[in-house]
Parts: sequence; structure tokens; C-alpha cells
Amino acid sequence: MTGAARGIGRAIGEALLDAGASVCFADVNTAEVEQVANANAARLDDRSRVMAASVDVRDRAQVASMIAQTVAQFGRLDVMFNNAGINRPMNLLDVTEENWHMIMDVNGLGCLIGIQEAAKQMVAQGGGGKIINTASIASRQGFDNVAPYCASKFAVVSLTQSAARDLAKHDITVTGFAPGVVATEMWDQVDRDLMEIGASDRPGQAMEEFSSEILKGRVAVPADITGTTTFLASRASDYMTGQIVMIDGGMTLV
Repeated sequence: MTGAARGIGRAIGEALLDAGASVCFADVNTAEVEQVANANAARLDDRSRVMAASVDVRDRAQVASMIAQTVAQFGRLDVMFNNAGINRPMNLLDVTEENWHMIMDVNGLGCLIGIQEAAKQMVAQGGGGKIINTASIASRQGFDNVAPYCASKFAVVSLTQSAARDLAKHDITVTGFAPGVVATEMWDQVDRDLMEIGASDRPGQAMEEFSSEILKGRVAVPADITGTTTFLASRASDYMTGQIVMIDGGMTLV
């Protein structure tokens, strides 16, 4: 589970633990993800099902090492969540090559590397597996001020479909989920960034404007996401592959 130090990633990992899985919480923020793993080991009173790993998903060697550590601890890799993601809003005409590469490298390239390295392990050990990628409502339509982020999440959908076609012969399914507006630390940073570039005038304005379009009438919290992600990681979803499940409260109907 990459991007697991906070927000959606942490919630997904904790829900999987509660369902009986063994979980590697992985993140580029080493200290924070170790705290998460320690807190969950204490919560469960069981260290054997919880571990932490430091990983920059842009670095293939680090991703391979994370998977090797997971297999060494738990014996095999059955499910891989490519969840790490980053966003840094910029007005369209101000988007720089640096902004583009930063976002695309984490969200797009990181997803590709995660798929590849997980699949290599799953093929080698046999028995199939599940790879689950984090997309977004931004994978279904473009939004102003976040063009590179939207492009990166469109890429996640394409990678999910391509990998599903290629890996089906190994009994590996590849799916994804697309959250809408979720109240997490990442959204707090996006809110500040939008004010900084003049796209909103006050704290919380962007979330209020987005939430006005949500049929459920409120923004999501991470717990709204985990029922679907646990399902995607379970045997109940064995006949699903190449699909992206929208979890946005009815914000985007496609």
C-alpha cells in the first residue's frame, strides 16, 4: 500500500487489517509511515500482520525493495495498492515543465512501476493476484487549475486497462477506484494552493463549491472509500478487471 502515511491510503490499509489482511504501509515519508504501522500494531496487539516501508514510487529500485521486504515479512504478495499521489494546482497558462513532471512522475510513472514490479512478483510466486490503482474524478474530465493532475489520473485509467489486458493470462486482475472530493490532508494543501494562485478567495471555498455538485450533499471522508477498496482486494471481486469504480457521491455521472 503506497501513499499510506495519511489520508485515503492509511484508511484503506487499516480497513484491510480489520478484514484480516496483513499490510505493508509504505510512503516516502518514512517517519510518519512508521508511526502509522506502530499505531496499528499496538491497536491490534499484533506486530506480525503490520509493517512499514520507505518508498519513492518514482524509483524502481525502491519499489522492488518494498515488495521484497513485504514478501520477506508475509511470505507472498497477493494485493498491491498503487495509491501514492501528488497534486500542485497551477493556472493552465502558468503550468511549468517542472510542475508537469513532478505530478506525472509520481502519479503516472509511479503507477506504472508499481504495476510492473507487483506483477513480476505475482507471476514468479504463482497463484495470481490483484493490483488496485487510485484514480480520481479528475480521470473522467478535466478541471481548470489542475491540468497535469487530471492528465496523470487519465493515465492511471489507461494503465489499469492496459495492464488488465496483459496480465489476465497470469490470473492477475487490475482495477481501480476514483474518489471525488475527500476531506484529507492532501485536500487541505490543495485548498491552500488554490488560494495562493488566486483560484479561490478564502479557506474552504473550493471544497464548498465542489461539494455543491455532489448528489449525496457532502464531501467524502476516507471511511466512505474503504468499503469499495476492501471489496476490490477480496475474492468477491475476482471477476472484475480493467474497471474503475467511481466513489464520488454522485458528483460525476459517467
